Amino acid sequence: MNYEEVLTNAKKNIGPNCKVCPVCNGLGCGNLMPGPGSKAPGNGAHDNYTAWRKIRLNMDTIGSPDPIDTSVELFGRKLAFPLLTAPIGSIRLQFNPSDDVADFNEKCMAACETRGILHAYGNGLEQRIWDEAILSGRRHGNTGIPVFNPDTPENIEKLMDLYHNDLPAAMCMVLDSAGLPHLRKLNGKGGTKTIGELRRLKAYSKVPMIFKGIMTAEGARKAVDAGADAIIVSNHGGRVVPETPGTADVLPEIVDAVKGETKILVDGGIRYGSDIFKALAMGADACLICRPVLIAYYGGGQEGIELYLDRIRAELSDAMYMCGARKIPDITNRMIRRM
Repeated sequence: MNYEEVLTNAKKNIGPNCKVCPVCNGLGCGNLMPGPGSKAPGNGAHDNYTAWRKIRLNMDTIGSPDPIDTSVELFGRKLAFPLLTAPIGSIRLQFNPSDDVADFNEKCMAACETRGILHAYGNGLEQRIWDEAILSGRRHGNTGIPVFNPDTPENIEKLMDLYHNDLPAAMCMVLDSAGLPHLRKLNGKGGTKTIGELRRLKAYSKVPMIFKGIMTAEGARKAVDAGADAIIVSNHGGRVVPETPGTADVLPEIVDAVKGETKILVDGGIRYGSDIFKALAMGADACLICRPVLIAYYGGGQEGIELYLDRIRAELSDAMYMCGARKIPDITNRMIRRM
C-alpha cells in the first residue's frame, strides 16, 4: 500500500462528513458539526491551516554534510521525531455510527510503537474506552497518553487511579473542550477549571501533567502557575469557539512568556513535516496532528497511519537538511520568516 491508496480507501470508509480533500484545510467540511468541521461563524480549522502557510523556510545548503537526526527527549522518552498523534473523543458521532474510537486508539498506539512516538487519546465519555486503552498501552510499549475531559476533579482523579499499575508517560487535561455543550453540562460541573483545581490534579498525578487548550500568554502563565509540566497550544481545531486566531499566530507570544518553564506543544492545522519544522523554529518542543491521522486510519488502519507518519518524518528531515539543521536543537528562528 502507498499513501495515495490510503486516501482512496479513506474516501470509501470515512463516512459522509469528511471529504478526504487533497489537502486537509477545513474547507471541504466547513462548519459541519458533529463532524470534522469548525464552529460557525468563521472556520477555525481553515484559519489554523492558513496560519502555518504564512510562514516560510529559509533555505541554506552551505554547511555540514552530517546525517539528519530527528529524535527528541520528551516526558522521559526518546521519540524518533517530535510528534504525537492527537486525541479524538467519539468517531461514532463524527463519522460513522458503527465506528469505535477504541479501535482507532489501538491502531494509533500500534503505529506509534513501530514509529517511535506517542499517541494522546480520549474516550468520548465511555468508561470502557479507558480500560481498552490501558490494554492497548500494555500491548504497544506504553505509547498512550490519556487525555481527560474537564469533568470534576474528583472524577478525573478516579480516572487517574485506573493507571496505578500502568503509568503512562504523561497525563493530560483537555481544557479547550470546556466549550462543547455536552461537556459543559457534565455532572453539572464540567467546563472551565480554576488554577486551584489544576494544581490539585497536578499534585495527584504521578506522571508529568499536560494542560491542553492554551491560546494566550496569560493562559500559559496560569498553566505554569498551576504546575504544568507541558502545555498544548490549541483551539480544539476551531471546534469550540469561533474566530480565534490560528495556533501559529499565538505560538510566538506563548513561547516568549513561558519558554524554559514548561514544555510547549502545539496542534491545529499542522499538515506537513515542514509545519513541524516551523513550530520548532518558533520555540515549540513538539506538535500534535489529528484529522489527517484519522483519514490515514480510515484508509489503511495501522499501516495507513504508519505511512502517514513516515511521510511527515521524511518531510521534517528534508526541511532540516535544506535549512542547515542536522539535529532538532539546531533548528532556530533564523530558519523561518513570516510573509
